Amino acid sequence: MKIIYISVIAMAGTIFASCNSQTKPASVIADSTQTVKLSADSFTRTTDGQQTGLYTLKNAKHAEAVFTNYGGRLVSLLIPDKAGKLTDVVVGFNSVNAYEKSTEPYFGATIGRYGNRIAKGKFSLDGKQYTLFTNNGQNTLHGGKKGYQYVVWDAKQPNANTVEFQYVSKDMEEGFPGNLTVKVTYTLTDENELKMDYQATTDRPTVVNLTNHAFFNLNGEGSGKILDHQLQIYADGYTPVDSTLIPTGKIEKVARTPFDFSKPFAIGARIDDKNEQLGYGKGYDHNFVLNKTKGMGMFHAATVKGDRSGIVMDIYTTEPGLQFYSGNVMQGKNIFKGGSRDDFRTALALETQHFPDSPNQSSFPSTVLNPGQTYKSTSIYKFSTF
Repeated sequence: MKIIYISVIAMAGTIFASCNSQTKPASVIADSTQTVKLSADSFTRTTDGQQTGLYTLKNAKHAEAVFTNYGGRLVSLLIPDKAGKLTDVVVGFNSVNAYEKSTEPYFGATIGRYGNRIAKGKFSLDGKQYTLFTNNGQNTLHGGKKGYQYVVWDAKQPNANTVEFQYVSKDMEEGFPGNLTVKVTYTLTDENELKMDYQATTDRPTVVNLTNHAFFNLNGEGSGKILDHQLQIYADGYTPVDSTLIPTGKIEKVARTPFDFSKPFAIGARIDDKNEQLGYGKGYDHNFVLNKTKGMGMFHAATVKGDRSGIVMDIYTTEPGLQFYSGNVMQGKNIFKGGSRDDFRTALALETQHFPDSPNQSSFPSTVLNPGQTYKSTSIYKFSTF
């Protein structure tokens, strides 16, 4: 049996990792106190006639990112905390079977063809109306019944830092027009950055909005709620929603509201305020309209600080929006790879994106992709300590 050792502090000795289902020794780091074992065998199976597996990225600073091509998922992300201890800041499961059975289908997944919601599962393009599967009340969420989180991606790992996932989404899959060829490249740099490069082409006009739905706890899995994480979002506006979480079409100022994260705030400081928007989302589940704050050649979207680990996550993106979700419907029904449960608000998601329901909102940035064009999007999640 091939094993990946995911350490809270890496083992003194050799860590073994699976790469393209091959076992290779990794770097040696000292002084381990706890280890979570990921078995490559638990991720190796045939689904829809295609093989799934594990892919491990490493960098010179001993950080590690583990992916599976089932759903193009980020399974684990080991980052050094303020004491130099490797901490897994991404929650996930220990097998393909666990991801299949999870009551939350999006943990760590690459999301498409359209991330976030489309109102009533309908949109019009070039005078023709398209009907999608409604899987979120009356709306379509994250691509429909079988979004990209459930498909097996073609995968290759060209080097120790990079994994590439490719998928051809067939014409009218989940109701979306056009054969869409998607490539997502995940790179773990030596600066402790997880870089996400998305690319897509189509043979018919369609709509595209790709993202990754990693759930983060910067104190590590099993450390409790994320309400004491400090969050700053570089946005003066957000898109308020109706009771079904579809944007109203307005962009409202965050100033003097619980949505004002223009300066660092504890996530839990105002999450229970009496506020209609917080009521609709059962907490934060809203799109923020990013300022044009430059950083690393992109928009600086957010900064999050783990209150106990001292781990800092800065997010940069070419996208105009960022969805902040505070884990409001986590119900403790699923057991993570380290043995803890997905209890209420024990992880958060910060998804770079175009705005929800853009195909039906002409005032929002367009998500239309035409033949001859190439969809490109890049986001970077950069880690440091304070």
